[in-house]
Amino acid sequence: MAQRGADTSDVSLLASASSAQRAASRAGSASSRARRRTGSAEAVTYDFRRPIQLSREHSRILQLGFDGFARQATTVFTSSLRTVCQVTLLSIEQRSYAEYVDSLEPATYLTMFAADPMPGLGVLEIPLVATMSCVDHMLGGPGNADQPQRPLTEIESGVIGGLIERLLSEMRYSLAGIVPLEPTVTGVEYSPQFAQVAGAADVMVVSTFEMRVDDRAHRMTVCLPFSGLLPHLASAAAPAPASDRERAKRAQAAEVLAARFATVPLEVAVRFRPTQLGPDALSSLEPGDVLRLSHPASAPLDVTVDDTTFAHATAGAQGQRLAALIVGTRKEIR
Repeated sequence: MAQRGADTSDVSLLASASSAQRAASRAGSASSRARRRTGSAEAVTYDFRRPIQLSREHSRILQLGFDGFARQATTVFTSSLRTVCQVTLLSIEQRSYAEYVDSLEPATYLTMFAADPMPGLGVLEIPLVATMSCVDHMLGGPGNADQPQRPLTEIESGVIGGLIERLLSEMRYSLAGIVPLEPTVTGVEYSPQFAQVAGAADVMVVSTFEMRVDDRAHRMTVCLPFSGLLPHLASAAAPAPASDRERAKRAQAAEVLAARFATVPLEVAVRFRPTQLGPDALSSLEPGDVLRLSHPASAPLDVTVDDTTFAHATAGAQGQRLAALIVGTRKEIR
């Protein structure tokens, strides 16, 4: 009896444990569903005064170009700093210049460059902490995270200037398929509010990158004028003109297709116009009965394929066979 009571107690404990596990599982799944619902319900700000003009095709073209720039920038940073670096493209967005400036830190290293042949100026922005860390690495230091928040000295500007020139050169190479850029540095600014690159309401294309030096991640941005990019994006998205050889192949394919269509067998029917009968008259029909058709004697017959009338004809005979003479299409009769 004691053994049986112990077994019963063990079973009840196991049942209670399994019930608790099921309850916890249901609670976890409910919370995960709630998180998914909350995440999917996030609202996105939309300004009806400035509709989105950067199409999906244009975004894809820019993504291909800036993905290449991110790979080249990884090589530039790694070889220049002599440490493990990684640059990854995060997003490409359309913003006003005022929105872009507000998204930057109060103190940053902002390089302005002429984006010939595009009108206006472009911006390559690297956070000041990351810039000082890069200078520290290039001068033989450890590149610690604790860096001074101040403008660069003349020597430091010369050191980082070579790195910026290499990055702009790689940008020219990566975007060559979109626009033949010839970037030239026009100035450096540490406060984004004082950088006179564009008007506050001017539309810009902002590419955001994650720049990882050792195990520290920083944000790097490239800002280009949308009005200057748009004609080049439209040209890049347009289909390439067909060569004479391609046009000849297309014409030959059209001829072959037309010839094959001309030999496709079709079931053609020559019909009178339909005559309506009631159920009583239809059920009482017997062999030898004569029906009055609703087809006028002066009207041509319908020539149909798959119940579609495409021509008209008159009844006739050719030798011992019934025949029909095409008198015109439906469009011609109308």
